[in-house]
Amino acid sequence: MDPAVWSQFIRENWLVIVIALVLLFAVINLVKTVLKWAIVIIIVAGLFIYSGVTMDQIGNAVNKVADGTVSTLKNEAQEVMLKEAQDAVYTSGGDGTFTITTPNLEVKGSAAEDKVEVIFRGVSLGKWSVTDTTKTFIDEARKQAGK
Repeated sequence: MDPAVWSQFIRENWLVIVIALVLLFAVINLVKTVLKWAIVIIIVAGLFIYSGVTMDQIGNAVNKVADGTVSTLKNEAQEVMLKEAQDAVYTSGGDGTFTITTPNLEVKGSAAEDKVEVIFRGVSLGKWSVTDTTKTFIDEARKQAGK
């Protein structure tokens, strides 16, 4: 995705781009249904295909953004674990399972497993291996429950 290539493409195809933008604005302003968004997607996809951008490149870009977002959420969740460990409420299921809740986190797991399910601000971040951070969080929550 070299900027020089995009610049050259825009210089050579400015009329097509302008027509596509006019069509997009017309569709958005005139059509009031789900069909509107289907037409918008078709026009944008047509422009990308016409410009030479492949679906693999689009998929790679989407995957990079998704991976970056998940990574950022995981880092933020770990920071919140350390900050909110004192406010954690530890609930034992009696069968070795436990649930730890804080204002922003919910951690579910079992004493017999080395993975816990992490839910951060209502969004599941999947199952995590128990690392030093999560172990410290679990231990601190157990201490709070024992008080």
